[in-house]
Formats: sequence, structure tokens, C-alpha cells
Amino acid sequence: MTNRLKTTFLLTLLTLLMVAMGSAIGGRGGMVTAFFMACAMNFFSYWFSDRIVLAMYRAREIGENDNLAFYGMVRRLAIQAGLPMPKVYIIPSDSPNAFATGRNPSHASVAATDGIMRILSQDELEGVMAHELAHVRNRDILVSTIAATFAGAISMLGNMLQWAAMFGAGRHDDEEGPGLAGGLAMAIIAPMAAMLIQMAVSRSREYLADESGARICGNPLSLANALRKLHTAAHLAPMHEARPATAHLFIVNPLTGGSLLKLFSTHPPMEERIARLEAMVGRSL
Repeated sequence: MTNRLKTTFLLTLLTLLMVAMGSAIGGRGGMVTAFFMACAMNFFSYWFSDRIVLAMYRAREIGENDNLAFYGMVRRLAIQAGLPMPKVYIIPSDSPNAFATGRNPSHASVAATDGIMRILSQDELEGVMAHELAHVRNRDILVSTIAATFAGAISMLGNMLQWAAMFGAGRHDDEEGPGLAGGLAMAIIAPMAAMLIQMAVSRSREYLADESGARICGNPLSLANALRKLHTAAHLAPMHEARPATAHLFIVNPLTGGSLLKLFSTHPPMEERIARLEAMVGRSL
């Protein structure tokens, strides 16, 4: 299954899971309410998530006169990727990392930390920014934001369902709803399933952005070498201001705890990412 098909399948699962949660809470009415709630949350994410995350990390927009080399690199890569020029931001953090955000290629932003500028060579930094522009071209930011929004909503519905199950314990079997035992089981299982699906979506998009980014910059080893450095440096200088809700945006996980099981990670194993990029060397890009 390709990464794109896998993503479509996982987002469909999240939608069905949320609708099922709404149905468990309020029958057909709850199902309809959950559907419209999902639409409203996705609308908000589409229009405002980029501004929120840039403000959260105190990102400062720069122009050509502020950092000619970096700004020019992004512009050159955007042309190679066939994208409009995104807004460029610098994050005041010593932790080496980068991310892209924005609802579509015409309203995209790329951001890099002070730390990543210091530790990477020009070629390695180019590989990283090509990866971020690949996220823009593949519309990964929107996809990942929708997945995160659904997972958060399902978690909230899980809390509601716990109360609904308890208060509905005395209803008759012929009434709508899963009953006490079924409701409590769904309240526990559904949020965990949603979290696992969200993380699987994030991992599949990272693989795709690695591959696409290597094609944009024309050198898979530039990105592979950058990832190797970032993996080590991010553990030595973690981003203390990072939040779990936005960890999926970054090129390497900004949070500590890299020893978590693969299923509970927003990013694929670094060794596998590097191996896939190295396997691209010598192949037609």
C-alpha cells in the first residue's frame, strides 16, 4: 500500500470512529452532531492552525535582506519544487529542528530554528528545507492537522461517553446506545485507537516527504546526513517549549522519549528513514 493510499485509509478510519462515537453517545442525533462537529473543527484547523503554531514557537518572519543565504536557498528549492515562494521564519531556539505549516501551497510557511542553522552544512540544510517544501507540495500539513484534530475530538467524545454510559446504565435494551459496558469499553478503546491512527498518518507522511524532498534537492545523502546529525543533536538539546500536539510537524521529534514503541511515535525510526534515503542513491530521481 502506497503512503498516499495508506493515509486515505487511515483518515477514513478516523472519520468512521468519530461518527461511531457520536452514535454511541446520542444515537442517530449524536452521529449527525459528531459529523458536523468534525466539519467545524476541520474548518478551524484549515484557516487558523498555521498562525497558532507559528505564534506558539515565537517564530519571526524574515525577508531576503535579513538572511540572504537561507532565504535564497528556500526560494531556489521552491522553484525546483514548482511551488510559490513560502513565507520564511526563524525560531529562536537552540534545539535543531524545522517544520512547515500552512493550509495550501499558496499560503505556506517554512520555519527553521537557530540551532539547525549552526550544526548543518549548506547541503544538509538544503536537504532539510527540501523535505519541508515536500510537505507543502504534498499538503501534508493539512492532512496531519486534520488527523490531529480528529484524534483530539475523539478523545473529548470518549470523556463524554464515559458519563453517558454511566447515566444510561438503566435504560432498556431496545433503546439506542451501547449500554454501560459497551459505552465504557468504547470510551477507553476509541481514543487510544484514534491516537494510534493519527501517529500512523504522521509516520506515512514523513516517509513520503523524505522521498519527495530528496527528489527536490537532487541529493538523498544531503537529507540522510542531516537526519543523522539532527537525531543526535535533538536528544542533546531538546526543545523544551515543544508540545505533543505539534510534535508531528517537525522534521525530527522535538520531544524527549525516543525509546517509545514505534506505534506510539509521530516519526518513523530514524535508522529506517536514513536507510530508505541511502537506497535512493544511484536511482533515477
